[in-house]
Formats: sequence, C-alpha cells, structure tokens
Amino acid sequence: MKSNIISVQFFRIAAIATLVAAANPIISAKETVLHFLDAGQPRAATVLAPPPLTGSAEQAADLETVRAVYHTASDLDKNAAYSEKNFSVFNFTSAVGPFFTATNLPKTEAFFEKVQLDAETVTDLGKQDFHRSRPFTVDTNLANGKLEKSFGYPSGHSTESMALALVLADMMPDKSDAILAHARLMGWHRVQIARHYPTDIYAGRVLAQAIARDFKKNDAFKREFAEAKSEIQRAAALFRN
Repeated sequence: MKSNIISVQFFRIAAIATLVAAANPIISAKETVLHFLDAGQPRAATVLAPPPLTGSAEQAADLETVRAVYHTASDLDKNAAYSEKNFSVFNFTSAVGPFFTATNLPKTEAFFEKVQLDAETVTDLGKQDFHRSRPFTVDTNLANGKLEKSFGYPSGHSTESMALALVLADMMPDKSDAILAHARLMGWHRVQIARHYPTDIYAGRVLAQAIARDFKKNDAFKREFAEAKSEIQRAAALFRN
C-alpha cells in the first residue's frame, strides 16, 4: 500500500514538473547551456531592484522617456538598432580595429559565443522573475517592425552586449573606453525603437557586471580567456606588420 502511495506521488510530481517545463520552455532549455557560470548564479532577482510598479509615477515617467526617445531618434539610429537584433562580439570591430573578425579569430569567436550564451541564460531567467511588459504593449503606438514576445526587464541586448564588452575590455584595456561606449550605445538603441524602457537598459548593465564578476571565478573561463587574448594579440600584431 505504501509503495503504491509513493508511486502515485512520484507520478504527480513528474506531471507537475512536466507542466512547469512546458510553461517555461526558455528556462528549461537555457539552463543546460551554461559554460562559465553555476546554475542560477548570478540570479537577476537578487542583483537587481524590481522595475517600476505598474501604474506608478515612476512607470509613467519611464514610458514618457521611451515615447520621447522613439519619436526623436534618427533613421540612422533606428536602422542600426534593427541591424543589431542578432549580434556577436564582432559588433565591436569598429571599437577594436579592422583585424577583429571571426575569420581571423576562431578561438575568440568560440569563447565569446559561450560568454554571450551564459549572459543570455541569466537574462532570460531574470525576465521570468520580473515579468515586465515591453513599452509597445503598453502604448501600441510604439509598435514597429517585428515585435518580441518575451518580457522586457532586464534587457537582453543591454546585458549581453555589456557582458561581452566587459570581458573584451579586460583583454584590451587600451580599447576599453571605446568598447564600453559601444555596448552602452547598443543598449540605448533598444530604447530608440521602443523595445525597452531606459530602466531595462540600466538593469542590464548592472546584471552584466555581476555576470562578468562570476565569470572570473571559473577556471575554464580563465583558461579560454587567456587563449582568446593571445589570439587577439597575434592577429593585431600581424595586422600592424
């Protein structure tokens, strides 16, 4: 009798777990791709303050900023934002130098793909914690282009681009200012096309700092960081000669 009760309880638990995974496909899938971080660390909900409350004066001000930025953004900025829907560390070539390409840097490319995937995973889990709607769902006049269905806080573009930038800047301290400035611009582009509130962008930058700190605790990260840095230095030297 006791074994039957245990079996029933087991199947109930398994059924609930299946339903949870189905309701959160992003979380269940993403948790399997971490390379340089421990599962669940850093958790956005413990690093970030919650976003402005729905219906609050703070939320209203955040939305007004999106409206103002969206309506005053140039076509050049908007087109740049659309072009960055999918991006990689090689979006920073303009800040680093023309030698900085995937063709020249296969180890660097593989390393930074892992960095970006880890940052993406942490961000997606954070979005599920906060459940903040994007600006264009609150004000449909802001809808433009192909719209995302995910939550908005923190911004994935801001988190991922800044995580890439922080790691890359550690490799190339002489280019640090230009690299970090480019990451900030990539994040702000998302406000210019009304995909995010400014507070989403700022939260992403803070979360990226926590991610970058945790990377440095990982031995595999430190080893692959050193290999990528050496590859970049060799490619830069060849380009100069």
